[in-house]
Amino acid sequence: MSDEEVRATVDGVYRSESRRVFATLIRLLGDFDAAEEALHDAFRAALEQWPRDGVPESPRAWLVSVGRFKAIDRMRRRARFDPLDDVSDVRDPLAADPSVPGEDVEDDRLRLIFTCCHPGLSPDAQVALTLREVCGLTTEEIARAFLATPSTLAQRVVRAKAKIRDARIPYQVPSKEDLPDRLDTVLRVVYLVFNEGYSASSGESLTRHDLSAEAIRLARLLVELLREPEAMGLLALMLLHESRRAARTTPTGDPILLEEQDRSLWDREAIAEGTALLERALSSRRFGPYSLQAAIAAVHAEAGDAASTDWAQIVGLYDVLLRLEPSPVVELNRAVAVAMRDGPAAGLALVDDLLARGELLEYRLVHAARAELCRRAGRASEARISYERALTLTLQEPERRFLERRLAEMEN
Repeated sequence: MSDEEVRATVDGVYRSESRRVFATLIRLLGDFDAAEEALHDAFRAALEQWPRDGVPESPRAWLVSVGRFKAIDRMRRRARFDPLDDVSDVRDPLAADPSVPGEDVEDDRLRLIFTCCHPGLSPDAQVALTLREVCGLTTEEIARAFLATPSTLAQRVVRAKAKIRDARIPYQVPSKEDLPDRLDTVLRVVYLVFNEGYSASSGESLTRHDLSAEAIRLARLLVELLREPEAMGLLALMLLHESRRAARTTPTGDPILLEEQDRSLWDREAIAEGTALLERALSSRRFGPYSLQAAIAAVHAEAGDAASTDWAQIVGLYDVLLRLEPSPVVELNRAVAVAMRDGPAAGLALVDDLLARGELLEYRLVHAARAELCRRAGRASEARISYERALTLTLQEPERRFLERRLAEMEN
């Protein structure tokens, strides 16, 4: 295997395994920063040794083992020169065996999520830390999800890690009794991860399948562990959305709007699984906002095309969702559904009310939605202005090409 092939292999392993390796190293080392150093040491070693020795049969286990012993060497070097107190908070890597599963859940990343979502941290810090440390999102990507600056998010992550260290927050899944109280934040984190994978906040690709697949995997673990209705509802929602992946983009990666998608490409197995989970969640009568959003996605999945969609039912579900969890983004989605039910003018009135209240002014999708509704209503000059505003706010290249194409079409 050539050096280029090995480097490509290492890059692929990094993309697919690095966060799992990182989570296991945290369990072994008991410290975020030590685990991060060990992770990078392990991948540097892979670049040096795999071209000579070959790729190991289990790259993940190899990386954990090498990272662990690199950490041991680093701790021994520090112990020669640093005061004892400086190294006493890091767990001895020799005291844990990476092959031994946890008592409650055999998944270090799920254990790490619950640690990052500990109630001793603020809700925003819980989500930011989990997205950064469990999923490897950059501070810039997280900042866009929070509508905050990267420096603010970076400080939030640093403070959260310090709080975990100083308060000795345990790296474990909480007890069965405490799990329900901790679930809401964990579900929120998993859904944010999925959203970044389903519609990437920036970059050359519309989607990041690795993130959405990881969110679904973690949600499956939560359902298996808890069997809580909202965990089922969230998994159903993600499966129903993910079922459209093959139809969402052109061969060149540009987005295709929902009403224009080839629904024969939708994954019927994912739809069937999502629908079954949704029915279980709704039958419990203890469902919440994720189950309601899944119900909306299920109505879309049932329709053969946009015209035959039960838009009245979708508007009604959005009404219930707004009462349960008021949000300007939900209002925007409801406005689009009203436009499909009652015509573009009705939807435009609702979107303009949102903008008049000063909400979502920096949210690219509200301007893109307004542009589409203006275009359908024959208000070309207003549509161009809204397309241009959306274009200034988007950081995603496929979305940028879509908006530019819409503007070019209006010039012809």
